Amino acid sequence: MNVMKQLLSAMIFCLPFMCFANGKILATPGVSQVEGAGGGGIVPWAQLAGYATEDEIAASAFCSQANVQDFQLNVCGAQLNLYDRIELSYAKQDFDVEPLSLTLKQEVIGMKVRLYGDLVYSDWPQISVGVQHKMLDTPDIAFALGAKEDKGTDVYVAMSKLHLGAFAGYNLLWNATLRYSEANEMGLLGYGGLEGNGAIHPELSAAILLNKHLALGTEYRVKSENLAVKESNWHDVFLAWFPNKHFNMTVAYLDLGTIANIEGQHGWYVSISGQF
Repeated sequence: MNVMKQLLSAMIFCLPFMCFANGKILATPGVSQVEGAGGGGIVPWAQLAGYATEDEIAASAFCSQANVQDFQLNVCGAQLNLYDRIELSYAKQDFDVEPLSLTLKQEVIGMKVRLYGDLVYSDWPQISVGVQHKMLDTPDIAFALGAKEDKGTDVYVAMSKLHLGAFAGYNLLWNATLRYSEANEMGLLGYGGLEGNGAIHPELSAAILLNKHLALGTEYRVKSENLAVKESNWHDVFLAWFPNKHFNMTVAYLDLGTIANIEGQHGWYVSISGQF
């Protein structure tokens, strides 16, 4: 099943109805997450990707690269926002393991549904639920480390709110996500293991909008340890640039801790997104 072609076909079919959706405030949809969802770089937020309002359709595409001490992650994908109610997403991940000179590959199909509220205008936070179905194309290393499956489905609920002028006159955005997952290192090392078979963990984000084009923020993602090898929580500090509603770029410092017992995995992340 070539999901990327299907999603791109849907985007092309919808182009006549999009009219370059731009009904939301600049920067409020966030950027593109490494598993395909709209939000931050490592955490899905309650916002849906793109600038579509309730009478618009929006499409987005992105590519991201993370470089840490011994690993490199390359991701490209796309999202479709249907009337600010449903987000469909796809991401293709290539994870280069430099010590072993090999590449792990994974596909992620996602859907997010807005249940309540608006990031800016409702009194309570916007609330969305989402799923990310992941399929590891290169499972040999995962099985060798004790993983039980080469595919799995993450389920999450996210809450987001933008407070205008709340921090020394600057706009403040926060997000809190609860995710159930059986994934090891996001699924790149398979799903489940002798040490566990899944758990619910929090993921947190906060950002200050320095002006209408720049956002400075941080994210923290708690992760399970299902395998005998150590898996650390993730943390980043990011700067996102929104020159207009059709393009954005994010640069982040990453601290991924220990991956498969290899310590000191910190480095840089760059992502670009285009919206229609």
